[in-house]
Amino acid sequence: MSQVAFEFDLDDGGEPTYTVGELGDLINGALRRRFSDGVWVRGEIQGWNERGNHAYFRLVEEAARHDGSIAKASINVQFFANARMRLRPMLQKNRLQLSDGLKVRIFGHLDFFAPSGSLGLKMTGIDPRFTLGDLAMQRDEVVRRLVVAGLYDANRSRPLAAAPLRVGVVTSTSGAAWGDFVHELERSELGFQLRVIDVRVQGDQAVDMVTKAVRTLGRHRDLDVVALIRGGGARSELATFDHEAIATAIAGSMLPVFTGLGHEVDRSVADEVAHTSVKTPTACAAALVERVLAFRQRSELAWSGIWRVADRSVARAGADLGEVAHGLRHRVLAAVERGDERLVQRVGRLRTGSQRVLDRTDARLGSAVEGVRRAPARLEPEARHLDALVTRARLLDPVNTMARGWSITRTVDGRTVRAAADVAPGDEIVTTFAAGAARSVIQEVQS
Repeated sequence: MSQVAFEFDLDDGGEPTYTVGELGDLINGALRRRFSDGVWVRGEIQGWNERGNHAYFRLVEEAARHDGSIAKASINVQFFANARMRLRPMLQKNRLQLSDGLKVRIFGHLDFFAPSGSLGLKMTGIDPRFTLGDLAMQRDEVVRRLVVAGLYDANRSRPLAAAPLRVGVVTSTSGAAWGDFVHELERSELGFQLRVIDVRVQGDQAVDMVTKAVRTLGRHRDLDVVALIRGGGARSELATFDHEAIATAIAGSMLPVFTGLGHEVDRSVADEVAHTSVKTPTACAAALVERVLAFRQRSELAWSGIWRVADRSVARAGADLGEVAHGLRHRVLAAVERGDERLVQRVGRLRTGSQRVLDRTDARLGSAVEGVRRAPARLEPEARHLDALVTRARLLDPVNTMARGWSITRTVDGRTVRAAADVAPGDEIVTTFAAGAARSVIQEVQS
């Protein structure tokens, strides 16, 4: 079958019709003519992505509309390896590390990429002063809000222990900062006790992890101080510690917070609100060691002073005691001598009085003996009466009674059985005779 051919008479009005590729070339030509020298653009980095030596990201601007909605504009940026290599010394000099969330002012050339139909910016320059100024303004604004809220000096008012040996640490345990901190404490040979929470100190999760760790350790009553440390890095990385959430956590901590965030020039907001801020993790550990050593020195000086005072007091007391003992010796000797004199006098009086008593007693005894000798008949009735009493006692003695055939019956607990009513069938009794005893059980009771 042959194909049907259709013919249309199209009138384009004389306007040219371009292919997609031709349109892309025209767009690029217009961009080169309009922005032949390149263009400066400012915005926030989002979606930072490195592929080999190249980097790609979106430069984003968000602005509030009158109706409260957010207007968002973005452009794709290509940061190729040659440009990155050329700009690296300047970024390192200003200690900037490009990453998500960083506000930048960059220079580049616009380019329409026909295969994807997208407009992009090939980055070839950057204004570090813009980024540093923006970071500074953000930091100043956070500080202003903390001052207004009364939080700026809150942590500095926390009392610091005289010997802060129990230390809570917030850091990345995989970094050199942790090793430097621990090494400095161990080198002091003091008895530090550490409790560490491992966190990210840069990146998307850093702010949330550091904030939670500071709050957690700041509530521990068994710690003396919290140390927030990290190693050195770019200013943009250290901007993590300019975040208001971290500063608020430090201000609200019940424990003093020491910061050693590894930067020699800048002070972060965390440094501003901390109880004590130093430059590096090693310096942070050294500050704690210095505090403990100062306490130990004060203690040793105090003990030395106590020893000197005690020694002088003992010496004075010894001298006073010697004087008291010397005076006491004289008084005791005098008292003993007086006592001897009184004792001799009393012995004399006793000897004289005793002799008179003995003489009178001898006289009375002689009179009594003589009276007994003269009246012997008076004693005979009394002697006969006494003999009768002895005979009766012998007759009443149970031993003699039992010898005539009598016995004594008791219960097993020792009660004497005087009548049949005192026992019951089944009771056990013990009968004692003049010679021996017998144990029996009651079979029947007859009243």
